[in-house]
Amino acid sequence: MASLVQRLYRIFVPPEPPKVKAEVEGSSNQPIKFGILGAANIAPPALIIPAKSHSEVIVYAVAARDLQKAQKFAKKHGISKVYGGSDGYQQLLDDPEIDAIYNPLPNGLHFEWTMKALLAGKHVLCEKPFANTAEEVRQLFDLAEKKELVLLEAFHYRFHPAIQRVKSILDSGELGKIKSVDAKLTAPAGAIKPSDIRFDLALGGGSMMDMGCYTMNCIRYLTSSNPTSVVSATALPLKSANVNETKIDRAMTATLALPNDVIASLEVDLAMPWEFFPPKLFKVWVEIKCEGGEVELLNFVLPTLYHSIKVSNKAGGTTTKRVEKIYKFADAHLDDPSKALGEDWWLTYRYQLEAFVDKLKGRTPQTWVTREDSIANLQWIENVYEKAGLGSRPKSNYVLPVE
Repeated sequence: MASLVQRLYRIFVPPEPPKVKAEVEGSSNQPIKFGILGAANIAPPALIIPAKSHSEVIVYAVAARDLQKAQKFAKKHGISKVYGGSDGYQQLLDDPEIDAIYNPLPNGLHFEWTMKALLAGKHVLCEKPFANTAEEVRQLFDLAEKKELVLLEAFHYRFHPAIQRVKSILDSGELGKIKSVDAKLTAPAGAIKPSDIRFDLALGGGSMMDMGCYTMNCIRYLTSSNPTSVVSATALPLKSANVNETKIDRAMTATLALPNDVIASLEVDLAMPWEFFPPKLFKVWVEIKCEGGEVELLNFVLPTLYHSIKVSNKAGGTTTKRVEKIYKFADAHLDDPSKALGEDWWLTYRYQLEAFVDKLKGRTPQTWVTREDSIANLQWIENVYEKAGLGSRPKSNYVLPVE
């Protein structure tokens, strides 16, 4: 508990980062100025708070449809430039001072405004999932590559040493061949209102698009493979007087076949009924069973708050068990001490920001989410929806202008 309190304090009150000297305008030492599309609740933990401890980042501007909302948001978070109204997003993109865009808009708006940001010559960090269809993700990367711009899907958990430690255990062969993977991510009933955008089909809603993109990504990442088929998929609809949408999944369970006879299962739920015996409000873990043991990571999404890596090794006829907690790369059993990146209070988003800035500065990031990874993740989300009988989320109406 004491270490948790200390980490939380450092997250919100980080040490003063070293000053960056940038005497020459346009030099590589110039800090990166970010613009935020929308005054979203995710923006503070995902960018604003991590930026406080990064000497090369300035959160420079925010835009919202509602000017007063943007002004209030900017005042609260110390953002100097504000755009608002029906043209606010485009005005922010047209600001020559801005280098990179953070796009936390609803899923159904990711494609349009990431495309427009790339057309404006901005690098983009976009919340997951990138778009509503895999084909749209391909178009995003095609444009980014044509413009020579950095584009990253914000799977922040991938940048934390905890999940990377689990993968290194699996890759080492310590536990033998992977047999099965089970990833679960749920929220308790009442935490998300029926009127929430997560339940709006036009905006790319549904539990598989929201929490499901994490579980799908985690399964693919830890097994270093893509599924070969969706064996089964069952969606549970949202039962609410405020929602009458038959293609929206409140919850989804799916079973996937992977290469080498690996079976994976996922469970996501935006309103999981409360369980009292034993008490359980949510599920946030991934469990991997192997021929020679198993490993479980509790809280793979937000490990900075708390997590545990439980390893059971059955080698030699006896079972040995251990628990690891990895908050920074210095504790991740690395062969190269020079890669001991981070602090124990760094959020997953802070590790992600470090990688994004490294990429923009021409440095090699500690890890990355590639074009192929992002396309495949959304393709298999679409495949799950297809198997469940709901179909893909609707494509964006935005059309790339002809040059």
